Amino acid sequence: MIIYTYPVRTAFTERDVEMIEPHFSIKPLKFTDSPVKLPFYFILQAFQLLFYLPKTTHYLCFFAGYHSYLPVIFGKLFKKKVFIQCGGTDAMNMPAINYGNYRKNILRQFTEYSFRNCTKILPVAQALVKQDYRYSALIPEAQGLKNLVPGLKTPIQVIHNGFSGEFWKDLGLERKAQTYITVATGISKSNRAMIKGIDLIEEMAARFPDAQFTLVGDENYSTHLTNIKVLGKLSQKEIRNLFNQHRFYLQLSMSEGFPNALAEAMLCGCIPIGSAVGAIPEIIGDTGFILEKKDSAALVRILQDANQADLITLRILAPLRIKTHYDYEDRKNALLQVFQ
Repeated sequence: MIIYTYPVRTAFTERDVEMIEPHFSIKPLKFTDSPVKLPFYFILQAFQLLFYLPKTTHYLCFFAGYHSYLPVIFGKLFKKKVFIQCGGTDAMNMPAINYGNYRKNILRQFTEYSFRNCTKILPVAQALVKQDYRYSALIPEAQGLKNLVPGLKTPIQVIHNGFSGEFWKDLGLERKAQTYITVATGISKSNRAMIKGIDLIEEMAARFPDAQFTLVGDENYSTHLTNIKVLGKLSQKEIRNLFNQHRFYLQLSMSEGFPNALAEAMLCGCIPIGSAVGAIPEIIGDTGFILEKKDSAALVRILQDANQADLITLRILAPLRIKTHYDYEDRKNALLQVFQ
């Protein structure tokens, strides 16, 4: 049995369970992302790990942090393999925007211990292994596992996210000009909004009053601009239908590992406009536009250029790139091979 631990349940964790479950017995164990609840969850997790120990063959952790600490210890004590999926915040140190595991001393120690003592690290993007961050002067350049965990010797295998082109697809609908969409949760919190680049979207909405911007994921986010539509959490089918009503997808984050919604939007024929962070440039390739630095004037030019581009060709190329490089079956096969 594979014990799968994570601090929050997401579409990512659900998809990986879906990939693994037909081939291996897997038991998801949710931890917590609330500091107040940590003592209780450490005790609960210890009892859970002991209870399932006789049947356990592997431990799989979604990100490194408090929730991966005990599985790593159990793995060492009882000679079980432990794999950690590195996804973003566990490979970033961005104190200026209150983001990343390494800005808090205790969390940093738990994260480092987990990475140093697990069997193998499975980042979702090469950028999480090592990167020179240049998007914003507020952020230290040295990012990624090899910069933040000095002397790290644990084996690393990049396994990109994978997506189904059967569900996420272009429905062939007519799309209005200057329609932009982004998906981001928790943006009613100011630091989260900045991390996800919502401040730039606000600036662009003010600069282009005839354009329509849609923010999906947090109904509590408030804006005074009438051309920004705010929606709460939606089902995947509802999001797919929204993607098919918009011409562009905006991923203007200050930090990302491998943003799922970007790839899903591209599969639906949205032309991507993204920041030069994490795997975003790699995902977009030559099918969209990259904002190299956090610069409002540069973004204005990109939006102007994007609306004058060959939109028909880009709409075809965007889903093709995801199908070619980030296929669902490719991730599934790579993930299953880890447990052989």
